[in-house]
Amino acid sequence: MDEALLRSLTPSVLGILVRRGADFEAAEDAVQDALVEAVRGWPADPPRDPKGWLVTVAWRKFLDATRADVARRRREDRVDEEPAAGPAPAVDDTLQLYFLCAHPSLTPGSAVALTLRAVGGLTTRQIAQAYLVPEATMAQRISRAKRTVSGVRFDQPGDVGTVLRVLYLVFNEGYSGDVDLAAEAIRLTRQLAAAIDHPEVAGLLALMLLHHARRAARTAPDGSLVPLAEQDRGRWDTALIAEGVEILQTALARDRLGEFQAQAAIAALHADAPTAGETDWVQIVEWYDELARLTDSPVVRLNRAVAVGEADGPRAGLAALAALDGSLPRYAAVAAYLHERAGDLGEAARRYAEAAHKAPNLAERDHLTRQAARLNARRNH
Repeated sequence: MDEALLRSLTPSVLGILVRRGADFEAAEDAVQDALVEAVRGWPADPPRDPKGWLVTVAWRKFLDATRADVARRRREDRVDEEPAAGPAPAVDDTLQLYFLCAHPSLTPGSAVALTLRAVGGLTTRQIAQAYLVPEATMAQRISRAKRTVSGVRFDQPGDVGTVLRVLYLVFNEGYSGDVDLAAEAIRLTRQLAAAIDHPEVAGLLALMLLHHARRAARTAPDGSLVPLAEQDRGRWDTALIAEGVEILQTALARDRLGEFQAQAAIAALHADAPTAGETDWVQIVEWYDELARLTDSPVVRLNRAVAVGEADGPRAGLAALAALDGSLPRYAAVAAYLHERAGDLGEAARRYAEAAHKAPNLAERDHLTRQAARLNARRNH
């Protein structure tokens, strides 16, 4: 069973059902039922046209569910003929589906959460981590969004800003989480950049390319994380860096600064430094100031504290950190790093252990655990 094929076909099949008149929630359920049948039947009898098979079976599932629900919902969907099996159009509907999910009847936050769940393939837990809220809260938000759009015709696509937020979160999960979605997010953002002239679309594409250029150096052969300062910069993809910088420079020249352009500028400064010690931290702090002004995000201020610690010394970084909420994700990891640089190894070790306990994935937890063990070993000698 080719699970990657199923994942790649799901958004397109879902988009076809929506365009044929299925409301979003019912279409999603029908596609999921069709995928279950595919998992059961394809290993023994794979179809010649997987997409056409999925469209036909999902549409039949939708019709069956609609007919069974007529009495309760007091509506009639008179459909005399099912679509014939056969080749489906070889069109990539994923980006269009992102816009459809960003429906005007939803708040931007709900639209992002719903799209990440239904189209992006992220779990409720992963989305909750991205939003810094409990999983139960996010589950309720997604359920409310589904109820809001249930029965709504998807003929009013949402705005670019909401779609960019979805693509950004999908990329982040693919880059640092358990599901590899980074390449897909880049592909869709390239499509969007080719379709519309928008400086923030360009900013997001530049940001993705600059981060993705470092991906090969982010992990050691054993799978452990390699911090930015310790990465082998010879393994960075210089072609992606050059492309990202060129896209960013063009966007910045339009003098319509947005948060994705500011983030890309920070990434470009890291990419431009021949060594970690030559990083222009003063300029990075200035860009974080711009980014904080644009977003007022606590995560941005957390990252800014690290940059301040590099530019002005660890005590200055700790002072900036003290103004933030200690419950922020990765707060303990930042505190540990700054305390270690300030020479307080005991507090740093304690903070690394605390951060490991709260780590969102296994690789990060193992890295932080090793950092705590390293400092404890130094203190005992």
